[in-house]
Amino acid sequence: MTGQMVTFAANGGTASGYLATPKSGTGPGVIVLQEYWGLVPHIKDVADRFADEGFVALAPDLYHGNSTKHPDEAARMMMALNIAQTENDLRGAAALLKTKSSTAKIGAVGYCMGGSLALLAATLNPDFGACNTYYGANQRIKPDFSKLNCPVLGMWGADDGHITTAVVNQLEAAIRAAGKSCKMHVYQGAGHAFFNDSRPEAYNKTAAVDAWTRTLAFFRANLV
Repeated sequence: MTGQMVTFAANGGTASGYLATPKSGTGPGVIVLQEYWGLVPHIKDVADRFADEGFVALAPDLYHGNSTKHPDEAARMMMALNIAQTENDLRGAAALLKTKSSTAKIGAVGYCMGGSLALLAATLNPDFGACNTYYGANQRIKPDFSKLNCPVLGMWGADDGHITTAVVNQLEAAIRAAGKSCKMHVYQGAGHAFFNDSRPEAYNKTAAVDAWTRTLAFFRANLV
């Protein structure tokens, strides 16, 4: 890991996150939002990868120090997530990232639970210029798409046992019904969490490499 833990104001106190900065010292800002496991090494590695590509990446710790490797515990932690507190955490993270970003607009990307939170974050703050969701359709997280001020890019696995094609289509329809720009990519042969290379049982290299290429191009085109 090449980044460092930092703190930012949120909820009348402070929250923390992992900040990765490119060698140039600055770049377009991107918030990286965790899966339901927490702020685990994989998410920090994704932030580092963004930094290697010239972005300033901040991964807020939305479980406030907790993480797990066990699916049952991860599910409990996700269900216990305080959405109102998380909204304030996201606002605080965006405020910090704005001070680090070389561009007026910042981006949001999230995976699984974080994919839904990326959509939520992009409706909370007009400073977001691009939102990228990876297999995120959490029913407890309900973004108001009328407040979305940026285009959305979605990445999904055709063999996702949690999120069906119908769910993806419904999400796309809801975003478009609000008059917003949206493009979805569905990868054949890929399942849920196909981007997570720390989970060999889920990782799909072909889909992950293509999705990463599209993600970088999307942010470079929209964060100005």
